[in-house]
This record gives sequence, C-alpha cells and structure tokens, in this order.
Amino acid sequence: MLADERREAILRAVERQGSITVKALAEEMGVSAVTLRQDVRELAGRGLLTRVHGGARALAPDAAAPTQVPAEFPASAPVPAAEKYAVGLVVPPGGYYYAEVIRGVQKAARALGVRVVLAVSGESLAENREQVRQLMADGVNSLLLMLHPGLRLDETDEWLSTLEVPAVLVERRAGIRAGRLEQVASDHAYGAALAVRHLASLGYDQVALVARVESPNTALLSVGYADAVKAMGLRPGPEYRVVTNGDAAPADARFDEVVRAVEAGEVRAALVHNDIDAIALVGILRARGLRVPEDLALVTYDDEVAEMSEVPLTAVAPPKQAVGSWALDLAVRRLSDPATPLAEILLRPELRVRASCGADRRADA
Repeated sequence: MLADERREAILRAVERQGSITVKALAEEMGVSAVTLRQDVRELAGRGLLTRVHGGARALAPDAAAPTQVPAEFPASAPVPAAEKYAVGLVVPPGGYYYAEVIRGVQKAARALGVRVVLAVSGESLAENREQVRQLMADGVNSLLLMLHPGLRLDETDEWLSTLEVPAVLVERRAGIRAGRLEQVASDHAYGAALAVRHLASLGYDQVALVARVESPNTALLSVGYADAVKAMGLRPGPEYRVVTNGDAAPADARFDEVVRAVEAGEVRAALVHNDIDAIALVGILRARGLRVPEDLALVTYDDEVAEMSEVPLTAVAPPKQAVGSWALDLAVRRLSDPATPLAEILLRPELRVRASCGADRRADA
C-alpha cells in the first residue's frame, strides 16, 4: 500500500469512527505500527486530524468542546490535546544519579510539548526488552534508554539494532553493532582529568584513583585519569577498586587498603568515585586519627551530597540534568526530521572547589 493510500485510509477511518488507535488500525490495514505512526504524524502536521497518545482523532468542530478519547487509552493517563510526541524513558531502579537525569528530561519535555512515559527496568536483558515492548505497544514515538549497567554489551547491542523506533542512549555508550542509535553522555574521562589537574596544581605529584567495580563509569574514569597523569608528567598512582553491592564487605574493610596507604604516607591525594564512598572514607580516616585535607587531599566524583560532608568535598559534577535535556531534544529532532544526521554528544563535567583539597580558590578548569 502506497503512502498516499494509507493516509487516505487513515482519514476515512477517523471520519467514520471519530478516533482510532494506531495498533488496531495497523492490524486492520496489514502495515506496521511504526509506519502508521509516521503517517498520523504527517497528517496531524498538515492539520487534517488531531494526534493523541497511541492514535488520532477527528478535528473538533468547536475547540471548547471536548473530544472523547477512545476506551483503549488508560483513564489514569489523559493525553493533552496539544501533545506533539510521546517518548518512552527506561531507567534502572534506584540511585540518585538517575533522578537528576529524569528531571532534565522532564524540563525539556515541558518546553517542547512532549509526553514522557517512564519505565523502570530490571537487571536482565529480558526485563529491559519487555519494558521497551510495553512502551512501544502503548504507542511511544521514540525511546530514551538508560539501560542497567550490568547488561552484556554484545547481547544488548544486538537487541538495540532491532528497535523499530528512534532511540537515544542516555549516559551509556553502545558498540558499533547497536544500529542507528544516538547517544548523550557525560564525558567522564574529561571529568577525571579535571580532578587530576586540580590536585597537580596544588603540588601533588601522585594521585590515587578509588572507584567502584560495578559502576559503568569506572572504565572511563580510569582512562581519563591515566591520560591526565601521563600528560602532566606525574608519577603513576595506585588504582583501587571497591565492591559496594552483593556480598560487599563493610566500609572499613572495603577501604582498608586505601587507609593503610594514607597511614604510611604512600597516598597523599586521591580521586574517589562517588560521594557516598568519599564521605565514608573521610569518616574512616578520622576514626584512625587522619585528617582531610592534611593527610589526604580528596576530590569526589558526582557532587550530589559532597558539600554535606564533615569536610565539604571538592567535586567533579557531571551535567546530569543537561544530559537528560539534550537526550529529549535529540529525540524530538529525529522525529521532526528523520534525515537529520545521527548525533553522539558528550557533555563536559565541571569542577567545584571546596575544602577537601586545602584550596579555597576555584581551579582553572
């Protein structure tokens, strides 16, 4: 069926029924729901019908008179008449990091007239696939995916390459087999280098890195850290990996190797990922009679609660809300103009100087 024939059929169905759902009409016409959504979007742009979440309805003869929404749309989620697109957002459970990204998505969505449908995924690829399947069945036009960090890259890329709607990876990086994905993320390697530069500017010629084993950002932090150490001619410092989930040991045991190195004077400066671990380390050092910044100059990576530490912590702050806003903007650009070149955007973190490095001035970032 040609595009003009499909669109004429859509208009006839809307005129006959008053409103249609994409899913039902696609089955009736024997075409994909993705193709039909694009047709509905085109017809709505020409002012021939009103596009709503999951379908379309006839133009109201009187703007003040409400148009009945089909029974298939859930009553608990009314669709604004002015809604332009519906975008699905998949995030892992828990963690304050994701909340800030979600706020960025919400802010951009309000400005652009977009409805965001949030789904919380589980730890397995099957659970992530099911969440996406449900979102697509509900008629979302695009996806923002902040997938669980524990997923295997090869299996995930293979699945991502089969998605039928435009998708943006958020604070995640995909491999070359992932298909036509766009990506928005914080430049964590750059952020780690900021911390090393700051500590070097204060006279430290060796910096340690303390990072979580399970974090998807640890590998990027390690790369940026190593590059900065080499570029500035510093002595390579030790890298410590701590486990904070599953069968993780108590905090004192997790950081025992780091604390012993500070006690021995072998480590005088460190970048610690993340705020919670950095604050825990400050407390452990204090219990051992060691002080920050006198015995250890410390920069944390996150800046969610760094300022609330007993010693306010100098922190590298990824632009989490901006990541969310850029991701939503990319999705809308793709929907508005499918021919737009695919984008991969890295946003740079900033350094916020406080007391934990012994400096009260803002470093030159």
